[in-house]
Amino acid sequence: MSTSDANHCLDCGACCAFFRVSFYWAEAEARGIPADLTEPINPRFSCMAGTNQRAPRCHALAGEVGQRVGCTIYEHRPAPCREVQPGDDQCNKARAGYGLPAIEAWCWQSPIPAGLTDPLPHGADIHTPPPPAD
Repeated sequence: MSTSDANHCLDCGACCAFFRVSFYWAEAEARGIPADLTEPINPRFSCMAGTNQRAPRCHALAGEVGQRVGCTIYEHRPAPCREVQPGDDQCNKARAGYGLPAIEAWCWQSPIPAGLTDPLPHGADIHTPPPPAD
């Protein structure tokens, strides 16, 4: 099973390389985002390094867009990153920008199917790749 069968985010990363990720400057310190991964926009706002340019790509994104990707600071990511959800308008706009097909929005309110206790393999979050196969 490819990661896309379970989690489109791990095979995509388009949102991390399509939008400027800007937020109130103090959020970076509050979330523990390393200073070298942020850039000031003005006295009140910062953005993720690499996203404030014509061809944005967050410096925290590891991997190749449209292939296997992951966020190196996933647990510390700012609010704009937390707001994009698989299959929402922002997600599909970014996917289209990379020539990737749109996906349906995930319904987080749906019950977990019988026999499945964790919707993500290995207890992973949506950007953490599974451990290597033995």
